Amino acid sequence: MSIKNKASLFAPLLIIVGVFLLLNSGNHLGTGSIFAYFWPSFFIIPLGIFFHWLYFSLIGRGIGLLVPGGILLVAGLTCQIAIVTDSWITMWPGFILAVAAGLFELYWFGGRNKYLLIPINILTALSFIFFIAFSLGSMLNQFSVVQPFIALILIVAGVSVLFRRKKKPHFY
Repeated sequence: MSIKNKASLFAPLLIIVGVFLLLNSGNHLGTGSIFAYFWPSFFIIPLGIFFHWLYFSLIGRGIGLLVPGGILLVAGLTCQIAIVTDSWITMWPGFILAVAAGLFELYWFGGRNKYLLIPINILTALSFIFFIAFSLGSMLNQFSVVQPFIALILIVAGVSVLFRRKKKPHFY
């Protein structure tokens, strides 16, 4: 492996650690905290990349390597984003998307079996539905200060609908 290839593999790790140090602003930093924040980047994501590298180095003969490679890569990215941003409550549907990504790689690089599209689409749709639902829930939780006002508005609207005078139908 040439020096340029080694540098290109090491560069993303340096960028991630640099961004973490920039955002860490004065908090204690030690080996334990680095591993606590970056274990997906050290173990899961490289394993997913290794499976992809193995598939492409075998020139298409190891098609079964793509499913675990895709799952590990997307699950590792999901874990890394959730850990750094502390957003496990909204990021967990990424694990459903990871399975869909692994199956999609099998579909794309494999024999293009159209029956694989059924679970791929179901899992992708389910993942996006959960992403949207939990993201909206997370955003609404941030509006807890105005929640009593929204509740009062809804109560007044409901009472006004109940006690509104019914109009007599006009017969022409």
